[in-house]
Amino acid sequence: MNSPNQDEDDVPVKDPVKYGELVILGYNGSLPSGDRGRRKSRFALYRRTKANGVKPSTVHILNTPHDSKAVHSRGQHSISFTLSRNQTVVVEYCHDNDTDMFQIGRSTESPIDFVVTDTSGEGKEGEDPSVAPSTISRFACRVVCERNPPYTARIYAAGFDSSKNIFLGEKATKWKNPDGHMDGLTTNGVLVMHPEGFPEDSRQGLWREISVCGDVYALRETRSGPSRGKLAEGESSALRDGSLVDLCGATLLWRTGEGLLRAPTLRHLEALRQELNAARPQCPVGLSTLAFPSLPRSHSLEERQPWVYLTCGHVHGHHDWGQRPERREEGGGEGEEGITMVRRECPLCRSVGPYVPLWLGCEPAVYVDAGAPTYAFVPCGHVCSERTAKYWADTPLPHGTHAFRPTCPFCSAPLSSTPQGWTRLIFQGPID
Repeated sequence: MNSPNQDEDDVPVKDPVKYGELVILGYNGSLPSGDRGRRKSRFALYRRTKANGVKPSTVHILNTPHDSKAVHSRGQHSISFTLSRNQTVVVEYCHDNDTDMFQIGRSTESPIDFVVTDTSGEGKEGEDPSVAPSTISRFACRVVCERNPPYTARIYAAGFDSSKNIFLGEKATKWKNPDGHMDGLTTNGVLVMHPEGFPEDSRQGLWREISVCGDVYALRETRSGPSRGKLAEGESSALRDGSLVDLCGATLLWRTGEGLLRAPTLRHLEALRQELNAARPQCPVGLSTLAFPSLPRSHSLEERQPWVYLTCGHVHGHHDWGQRPERREEGGGEGEEGITMVRRECPLCRSVGPYVPLWLGCEPAVYVDAGAPTYAFVPCGHVCSERTAKYWADTPLPHGTHAFRPTCPFCSAPLSSTPQGWTRLIFQGPID
């Protein structure tokens, strides 16, 4: 009952039920090295041809390693809670005809459906794991979807390994609930935030931690602290449209199948780009016509690329007017190829600040509406609609062991906090 790899070939051809999609924030539509197999920037969850879900069944209290080996040799899914050297509680799981299970983690082993690696602060995959060890678990979490309407998707910490087991060792945070069942947390935890009213009237919810059995708790004092937070009574692990899942190294956005039907598409974003270019915005200094590159080429600088003074929002072409090279600030953002944000004086309003190229946001799932791309994130320069920019600038994402900060959903660059993480773009029309 291990989860098979779910590439597009595995999806039923005739009217497949789409539960939703998980999108890794920070990659702007695709991984830098391209989406391949189970390693990609987004993962669609479809109803499987045959149910592969599991549910708790028999509980064993074992006092010797021999007993433990005998239980694990049955070939069933199980979760082991090691209480001491001499005692282990093993919860066996049996097949569930009513659910499909999808597993997410860093491992490339067959039980993992969606391989997720750490996202750096600039939307690039980690180059060398020995330099920056991954904080994402090999078997980080699992999503269990009901095969019948309303197709509810629930998230659980930890995933079953190649032996169909989840092990919580002596040092792991674990406990027995009042009803007698065992539960626990993974080392770095799986955090979830459910927004209210996403996407039309979005309001951020509270970040919570999800247990191995799918209960919801307040956050620990630190990410890997030894004591669990307080049970969040009445709260559910059921994912909503717009829910965020943080794996301590990457943050995933959940969009429901219904929510995706209302979201803008790449074709819609391309139409907005063409409409923007059709207005023939001008550079006030060079008097040249500016144009955003087509979406597939929106990761490298082009001659007519628009640039912006982030302090005021005035859009120009690339020029050398008003440089102040004595004040440099390192830029963060995809495709910028090592460009530093030089503080420049805007020739229109004389305000001084970073001057960066503009990049269209190409990941439709993070948009909260289909509005015109007239706002840019500060300091990376990714462009999207007003409501999208303001929503993400007001949404702190987990960072480090206990910090939270808003980041650009297209490149994961930390957003400015003064005065805000976005700027309204001011285009100059053609002179004729």
